[in-house]
Amino acid sequence: MTPILCFDLETIPDAAGLRRLGLFDADCDDASGVAAAQAARRESHGNDFFPHYLQRVWVIGCVFRDHEGFRVRCLGEQHGASDAEEAARLRAFFKTIEKHTPQLVSWNGSGFDLPVLHHRAMLHGVAAPRYWEQGDDDRDFKYNNYLSRYHSRHIDLMDVLSAYQGRAFAPLDAMSQLCGFGGKLGADGSKVYESFCNHQGEAVRAYCETDVVNTYLLYCRFRLLRGDLTAEQYREELRLVRNTLRGVIGDSSSPLQGGHWKDYLDAAPALAAD
Repeated sequence: MTPILCFDLETIPDAAGLRRLGLFDADCDDASGVAAAQAARRESHGNDFFPHYLQRVWVIGCVFRDHEGFRVRCLGEQHGASDAEEAARLRAFFKTIEKHTPQLVSWNGSGFDLPVLHHRAMLHGVAAPRYWEQGDDDRDFKYNNYLSRYHSRHIDLMDVLSAYQGRAFAPLDAMSQLCGFGGKLGADGSKVYESFCNHQGEAVRAYCETDVVNTYLLYCRFRLLRGDLTAEQYREELRLVRNTLRGVIGDSSSPLQGGHWKDYLDAAPALAAD
């Protein structure tokens, strides 16, 4: 089977970049400077969300599904967001693509996650030739690559399900709950920087992991609609996810440990035993 990689980013404002661009006083500490820059942006733009190139990648959540099974994890062992730690996360993500050429799946990846990854990889000089391939070295990528919006090596489920109409976009949380999955648990994305400042990395990693599990389960439902999975194959994927998550609850030796999986399964009627 073609490996599947569902991914999601959690980002924080790039304080060093904001300082370098003169968007806050160079003498300010990071937290005070970011707060001042956010206030200025609210005044000028009506919101305090910085553009893609000023989003530092703190967490990359991934689901990986291949012939060996189903895995979910966040890339990078460190919880910090230094240049070195961010670059290591980016290299780990693109290395997975280099090694496996997976089917990429996201929710709003075309609108947010991939542009952030592009800009941050550019800043850190992270090479990813397989990802950027468009048919010059591999003809299979000429008409199906990761970069073109209407190609299928990367499927942005939000984009596809809305028929590429912005007014029809649906949030991940709502669609997950409506389909009987667990939805978003814990703090929402607007609280990520606050969590970073309060050294609450584990909570954000747990939140990001549930997001990519939701994305994978919605992708399975999409494959059922498209005829890629039979009804029984779809149910088998749900059982695989349920049993994998259930099997690691309380297992301190597993990278999936955490009470969030019990909470997630309790909130997901579609994953109840059949």
